[in-house]
Amino acid sequence: MAMGKAAGVLSQFVLGSVVAERKPSDRSLVTEADRSVNRALREFLVRDRDGWLSEESTDDLDRLEKHRVWVVDPLDGTREFVAGNPEWSVSVAMVEDGKAIAGGVCNPATGEIFLGSMETGVTFNGKRVCASKKDRLEGALVLASRSEVERGEWARFQRSSFMIHPTGSVAYKLARVAAGLADATWTLSPKNEWDVAAGVALVEAAGGFVQFLPNSRPTFNNRATLLPGLFACGPLLRDQIASLLGHSTRASLAGSASITDP
Repeated sequence: MAMGKAAGVLSQFVLGSVVAERKPSDRSLVTEADRSVNRALREFLVRDRDGWLSEESTDDLDRLEKHRVWVVDPLDGTREFVAGNPEWSVSVAMVEDGKAIAGGVCNPATGEIFLGSMETGVTFNGKRVCASKKDRLEGALVLASRSEVERGEWARFQRSSFMIHPTGSVAYKLARVAAGLADATWTLSPKNEWDVAAGVALVEAAGGFVQFLPNSRPTFNNRATLLPGLFACGPLLRDQIASLLGHSTRASLAGSASITDP
């Protein structure tokens, strides 16, 4: 099992004691843990006809001709991993013809494993789960990017009727929404495919809803991997969140020039 393989590799590293460096390309953090998990997952998952897209691999555009593509972030939330904050995850998605049909998100620090597909539904640590059925934003639990909160990007929501909980790793946030452990999450910052593909697959397989901003459905295995911001929620909150975000989405996206840490 891919999640077990990744967890085994990560068990060799001490959380909070791993040396990080900056990538020359975008100055994001990377560690030997990221690279080790990437190698292990690629060896374990990829077969001759499969494509591969990962944050820690040089992009091979031959994937665009593939029917099936693995979309992987071997360690989403590297900043949290380095800091010893247990809000990071391994994110693995299977994409077929542009659609994320299956996903797995594992947080070895907390022992949480989220697995699912459109055919099987979603499990959380082996138990069947589904997205929240909450129908009002009032009192809802909304997971926010800790980085975005620190930058003041959630200040506009501070007086809202819902609860905001800053959390690391966008893949982890999406997985928790899929499992009904939170009612919604959103980000106005662009994300790469590997950040969100598995989480999107899980939310949709759990009966939830995902929309890229301002108003598009998720597609994957694109030539350009950077995607706009998105929101994810239980099915009964989609219209309320779309309305809440709608008036500020276009301005926020227009001002976003690069991807930010989740």
